[in-house]
Amino acid sequence: MQPIQMVDWGFDIHMVEGYDLGLPGRTGIYMIEGEELTLVETGPSPSVPYILEGLKKRGHALEEVKNVIVTHIHLDHAGGAGLLLQHCPNARVIVHPRGARHLADPSRLIEGAKMVYGEQFQSLFDPIVPIDNDRLIIREDKETLDIGKGHHLTFLDSPGHAAHHFSIFDPVSKGIFTGDTAGIFYHQTLEYGFSFCLPSTSPNQFDPDAMRHSIARFEAMEPERLFFGHFGMMEDPRVAFNQVRRGLNHFIDTAMEALQQNEGAKGIEKRLKDHYHSYLLEKGMPEGHDVFTIMDLDLSVSAMGIEHYWHKTRSS
Repeated sequence: MQPIQMVDWGFDIHMVEGYDLGLPGRTGIYMIEGEELTLVETGPSPSVPYILEGLKKRGHALEEVKNVIVTHIHLDHAGGAGLLLQHCPNARVIVHPRGARHLADPSRLIEGAKMVYGEQFQSLFDPIVPIDNDRLIIREDKETLDIGKGHHLTFLDSPGHAAHHFSIFDPVSKGIFTGDTAGIFYHQTLEYGFSFCLPSTSPNQFDPDAMRHSIARFEAMEPERLFFGHFGMMEDPRVAFNQVRRGLNHFIDTAMEALQQNEGAKGIEKRLKDHYHSYLLEKGMPEGHDVFTIMDLDLSVSAMGIEHYWHKTRSS
């Protein structure tokens, strides 16, 4: 294991570094210390030991964990939920209505992840543990969960990245746990004087119109901060919303150019990497910085999702 890293964001909220893909600064798991100890996201199964150590570091017994909320069921957000529940006997998992059956029977999740990640699947995601139905709780749009200390959480149906996605508004922090709908926050750029967010358009339920609608819904709520699955907290949501909208337009335009030239997902990926590498270098990021490795992984998966969306819409 790598060293345990935690961040105190205030408002009873701590973030545990999950080291998803073996990388720091990639996936955050949030611990809300209400009267009911609640986690938002689990990361994949290799992140679970870090969650357990984080709970210990905060002085919590595993029996104290009451709620494990997953914004959506992609394995980098929820893949560790079943394994975590083996350690937390009093916890239940709260999930979007379209996601519950896939946590009970994760065979399709496993199949889909193997198609994207190939032979890396085992090292990145194993084991995927099914969750008993009696430990799965569904929350519909605008339903709530009161975990105490003022944290009366509201669930927001927020498709775009995935159809089985909800986000969570917390009135204490006046923040939204956005999962992947409002994009990826590359917090590493902050030390170079700027914020940088990109949309996440992974296969196979990416829908740009739904993503724009969900972001507009977030914006109308006037949150004061966003808690990203990837990665960390941002205190100027307008920056994220505007950057993700611009990025989404660029992703779609780039895909049209690449696919009209029969370049496929690899062509989309190359064009996006060339563009954003140049952008970051111009902003002063040093070549070889870890942010390029993380961004390249994201753009590779996002290119597959855009290609899938393109072919789906053309055939409909």
